[in-house]
Amino acid sequence: MRTRTPLALALSAGILALLTGPSQAATRAATVEVSTSAQLKAALAAAVPGDTIHLADGTYTGNFKATRAATAASRIKLTGSARAVLTASGGYGLHLNGASYWTVSGLTVTGGQKGIMVDAARGVVVDGVVVHHLSMEGVHFRKSSSDGVIRNSRIHDTGTDGSGMGEGVYVGSANTLSDRSDNVQILGNTIGPGVGGEAIDIKEGTTGARIIGNTFDGRGMTGAHYDDSWVDVKGNGVLVESNTGKNSTNDGYQTHTQQPGWGCGTVFRGNKSSLTGASGTTQLAVNVTNNSASCRTTVHRDNTVTGGKGLTNIPVTSELAPL
Repeated sequence: MRTRTPLALALSAGILALLTGPSQAATRAATVEVSTSAQLKAALAAAVPGDTIHLADGTYTGNFKATRAATAASRIKLTGSARAVLTASGGYGLHLNGASYWTVSGLTVTGGQKGIMVDAARGVVVDGVVVHHLSMEGVHFRKSSSDGVIRNSRIHDTGTDGSGMGEGVYVGSANTLSDRSDNVQILGNTIGPGVGGEAIDIKEGTTGARIIGNTFDGRGMTGAHYDDSWVDVKGNGVLVESNTGKNSTNDGYQTHTQQPGWGCGTVFRGNKSSLTGASGTTQLAVNVTNNSASCRTTVHRDNTVTGGKGLTNIPVTSELAPL
């Protein structure tokens, strides 16, 4: 593919659209090399399906936003090394607003209020990024951003304002059932220390999240807003599998019913919890606050715990059969 500057790309895209119409212009794809904040903003605005925006190492100061959707068959990619650093002084470091089927990989996001915000965007993949030192959450899938993935990433030192609102990964919205950020996969990430809320918070109204193979370090939990576990599940049909956690103030994993009919159907299997040093009232690896005939939670016997007061407060399922 050809390599173009953001300005040349924007101009050629506009000329091509005038000459050939939007259907042919939309098929044009390029690798866009950027090295300044202005170039990055221009490239984000001009990107079309199939494009790759490659960031040179360096600091990109400001708030960066993408609004153009790609397709499942022709994604837009924003990529760079961990030394390509988006640095915001407020607001969102990177905002994917309606930008479905983008892949963001490799780069670092720091500063500002929130790191990577995904709004009303389907199929977004966040892969191998570093997100740190934010006043609130690290990565947030919101406004029915379904089928998203965050994997192989490092999130630490969030919620630095001390308010307990600094979740590592946040899925959905509190106090509403209209945010259907369903089927989000959270895979193989390292979250903590210094995360000022839960490492992962799955909100009511969302279904089908998968939390697999992550490593949690709870050093830095504030205790504010019930921040006393690595993972809090309030959505339905969530799988929590093969995660490892340490340094919680109280529990490892919790489920809650914030709205009737929610916080149900969670399955825990193969998780390893160290609660050594926990000082909360329950100190369980898996603390289930609602387990009834209509709202089942399943805790398999291959979950383990050291320290604390026990594995769980519900009967353990002896079977190890997959879902």
